[in-house]
Amino acid sequence: MQFNDLQRQYTTYQTEIDEAIQHVLRSSNYINGEQVDLLEQELAAYVGVEHAIGCASGTDALLLALMALDLQPGEEVICPAFSFIASASQIRMLSATPVFVDVSAVDFNIDIEQIEAKISSRTKAIIAVSLFGQCADFNPIKELAEKYGLWTIEDGAQSFGASYLKQKSCSMTDLATTSFFPSKPLGCYGDGGAVFTNNPDLALKIKALRQHGQTERYHHNLLGLNSRLDTIQAAILRVKLRHLDREIAARQEAASHYKAFLPEGIFIPEIADGRESVWAQFTIGLGDRDQAQAYLKTKGIPTSIHYPIPLPHQKLFADLVDPGETFAVSSLLAETVLSLPMHAFLTEEEIQYIAQSLTEFLAHEG
Repeated sequence: MQFNDLQRQYTTYQTEIDEAIQHVLRSSNYINGEQVDLLEQELAAYVGVEHAIGCASGTDALLLALMALDLQPGEEVICPAFSFIASASQIRMLSATPVFVDVSAVDFNIDIEQIEAKISSRTKAIIAVSLFGQCADFNPIKELAEKYGLWTIEDGAQSFGASYLKQKSCSMTDLATTSFFPSKPLGCYGDGGAVFTNNPDLALKIKALRQHGQTERYHHNLLGLNSRLDTIQAAILRVKLRHLDREIAARQEAASHYKAFLPEGIFIPEIADGRESVWAQFTIGLGDRDQAQAYLKTKGIPTSIHYPIPLPHQKLFADLVDPGETFAVSSLLAETVLSLPMHAFLTEEEIQYIAQSLTEFLAHEG
């Protein structure tokens, strides 16, 4: 059993993927090839925005978004305390300050009720991470941003294809980013990412920033990066994008099976009304998490812990956090969450086996 069975996925689409790769090889156009332009058009259409700009990774997408906003040293960006490190680390990369907000115990996304208290005269933007495949609650976030004159960014690395009140992830904020890391709902065969926006000026700026700040060949008006999405990865993503909605439906069906088969005593994050998750991870909460992980390993069931250390407790950010601030929900999740196998090709029988193994573990522990 695989945590995310990319081999099953490749076998299913092998003919299409192989032909897409061969097409690029025959063209010998590996950088900024036609497939990149076509993918960007298709991504923008899928999400429902004017501009999608491919880049080298989801982390670079965040950095490019912050650079496009001209984030300055000493300015602050609000972000969740429980997430992958990329959103906060890229703020620090620009010598700005991530300001952490605890997350909701219901959906594990940033706690809307705690954001306003963290806004200061130095705040420039709010980054909301759409965690584990479910969008954050963007309407109140945007209301706060409008009230205080802030930019909004969605980190949609885990939520591409999800929806919030019939709006697609990556369509609701000033800038949005996603990752095409292989395990993501839409993943390539290496690193890749994209930035989304309806703002034409920001789009032009990001297109320059991803190519050393180049506005035309050898004309550099900005300090930028070398962060392009390569043509082979774009060709692979175009194939997978055609199958994405079917895969999302399969992930949602797998999640329904998990909910039906898992024993009592296991916490599952709630999918809020008006939202559809793509279930990038199926993450549960239970008290004896580490013991459960070890037991499942003996049964041949791979698991992962997302994330064992809340961001404010990382050494990288030790100088930014008041020692008396607890981030209670983030700390609890770090000690209790466990991600189970999840992908579009997971069978009902495999889910039953996982659920039965957890039932046996809980019975033994009880």
